Amino acid sequence: MTGRYPAPAARNFITASVMAATVMNSLDSTIANVALPHIQGSVSASSEEITWVLTSYIVAAAIMTPLTGWLAGRFGRKRLMLWSIVGFTTVSGLCGLADSLGELVGFRLLQGVFGAALVPMSQAILLDINPPERHGPAMAVWGMGAILGPIIGPALGGWLTDNLSWRWVFYINLPIGALAFIGLSGFLTETKDAARPRLDIFGFAMLALALGSFQLMLDRGQTKDWFSSLEICIEASLALFFGYLFVVHTLTARKPFIDIGMFKDRNFLTGSIFGFFLGTVLFGVLALLPTMLETLMGYPVVLTGLVTAPRGIGTLISMMIVGRIIKRVDARLLIFVGFALAAFSLRIMSGFSLGMSERLVILSGFIQGIGTGLVFVPLTTIAFATLDVKYRNEGAAMFTLTRNIGSAVGISVLQAMTIRNAAAVHSRLNEGIQPDNPLLPQGFDFDVPTAVAAMNAQITRQASMVSYIDAFWMLFLLTLAVIPLLLLMRGPRKNAGDGPTIHMD
Repeated sequence: MTGRYPAPAARNFITASVMAATVMNSLDSTIANVALPHIQGSVSASSEEITWVLTSYIVAAAIMTPLTGWLAGRFGRKRLMLWSIVGFTTVSGLCGLADSLGELVGFRLLQGVFGAALVPMSQAILLDINPPERHGPAMAVWGMGAILGPIIGPALGGWLTDNLSWRWVFYINLPIGALAFIGLSGFLTETKDAARPRLDIFGFAMLALALGSFQLMLDRGQTKDWFSSLEICIEASLALFFGYLFVVHTLTARKPFIDIGMFKDRNFLTGSIFGFFLGTVLFGVLALLPTMLETLMGYPVVLTGLVTAPRGIGTLISMMIVGRIIKRVDARLLIFVGFALAAFSLRIMSGFSLGMSERLVILSGFIQGIGTGLVFVPLTTIAFATLDVKYRNEGAAMFTLTRNIGSAVGISVLQAMTIRNAAAVHSRLNEGIQPDNPLLPQGFDFDVPTAVAAMNAQITRQASMVSYIDAFWMLFLLTLAVIPLLLLMRGPRKNAGDGPTIHMD
């Protein structure tokens, strides 16, 4: 132990253990997606039923994330992390052993419950074990785990599923979780909180019900045709109702579940807004691109993973660079450059076509990866630079929750937009398929079913590509629109408060 901070050797062990937990959790947000068709056949589920494997995890994590700040203050951060790691790892093994859809959905629900604390608490731990001048490099390391997991998840999940079994997308967590538990239990002891806060049960219940209803609406909206479905209308109404009760209670209660004092910090508030849109752009693209490449371009899963891997490489490179220069360069400038690069990459993606080569996918992904790395590290650093340390646990949870909500909204909106836009474009293109159209292939016969079917398939491909291009164009405009929010941020104060004392064995 050196002063208020652990010795370098102990800090390295803690960092490695925390990152193992972060990667384990962030991988699970996307790694199971590509295995769904294999899981569906194994557990004899319908196409609609199998989506609950993803929905159960997402909803449980969304509900539990805001509670992690209170749990860390009440029971201690180390104890919370160890419980979460043990629970998440154990349930991961049970997911791999599941023989029915009910078992798998139940275990995935528990995965979301136990995994909710891993990312925000790992961030808070790295902020506390490092002095303020090392917060930039620490957040660069943390960002690698938080961002790279979702990026490499689909490729890794596809490889494991093709070469081993879908069960290995869950079994892979077992050694990672064991290493994380051993490292944290051996080198990190408990934080010492002077007071143990009481839980505002009503506030938490209202927020949990609002988030759960909202997440269900987003996740099931497309399959239920959105507001033409009674289920989606009910979920939307419940989200608004419980959200209203939560806001009123928070503004009037003496000690609400979420202390709104943290949002009085301009950097944290603006950083959370940026995080929302970063989640929208990053995860929105990650949701659209693999589907586009596999369904329209005919890429196999492995090739999709290879051409999207440069995105992760670009993120890794930029985060390593930012970790070294962030102390000498204004964080707001780095965020500006990062969003500008992200916008440039989206502008390239808006020029995609069915005849393009994989080089355009690789180039745009690499540039976007660099931009993401340039944004994520300084955004996290500056958001907490001026925030009072008493809000660190709660702030980390809310920062993660905001980003997750942004990704959920982005994915749902973009999927709905592409599907509906593809149908509209298909209808417009069909209007031009007339016998007197000189652009039709010479000798095309409307009385030959195979020829008509082939023409319809080609129109469907073209319409789908147009819808993806429009989605990328919208994300490009959204990214540009967010950049002026940087004017609301201020540079970190030089005497930013240190975190709570971390006692080392």
